[in-house]
Parts: sequence; structure tokens; C-alpha cells
Amino acid sequence: MQNKKYLSMLGLARRAGKLSMGHDTALDSVRKGRAKLIVFASDISKRVVDEFEREASRTPCVKISETIDEIFFSLGYKAGVLTVNDENFASRITELINQEVNVYDGEN
Repeated sequence: MQNKKYLSMLGLARRAGKLSMGHDTALDSVRKGRAKLIVFASDISKRVVDEFEREASRTPCVKISETIDEIFFSLGYKAGVLTVNDENFASRITELINQEVNVYDGEN
């Protein structure tokens, strides 16, 4: 698996205590208004995505290309949904994800 900068930034957010991982903790973060960004694994179920989108109508959501197992490999925690609970981390991670997408769009 290619080393992607946004995965490294998610790891930093985890070590800083600014990441909620897994369905229940991420949903709790959304409901309490702490979530600044919701990140979904590529193989997460549509039901979970729909549930989070209903709960977090004003929180940005993004689906990354990594699977739940690849997130586990990168972050050490098996989760299909993550919330970033810090505005600075969220904006930087979003920026890095958009850069990755643009790099791949340019190659095709």
C-alpha cells in the first residue's frame, strides 16, 4: 500500500487524541458536535454512511480509497468510520485527500 500523507495526518490526530474511531464513538462525537470531518473507509456499508449523513448534516464527509483492513494497518485500529475532532487537523486532512484525488485524476 502506498504511503499517503492523509493517513499519516490521521495517525497524528489519533496520537493527539483528536480522532474518534469506530461506529459508536464516532457517532457520539457527531451527536455532541465535536466532529469536524467524517471519514469513511471504501468498504463501509451504505447503511452506515446514510446514518452518519443524516446525523451530521453540517459536518463534511469524505470516503477514502482505503478499506477497513488498510486503515487498521495504518492506524492500528479496525474501523470503517472515523471522525476528526479538531478543525486544524480536519482542514489539513481534507486538503491532503483532495490533493491525492487530483493527482490520480491527472494521471488518467
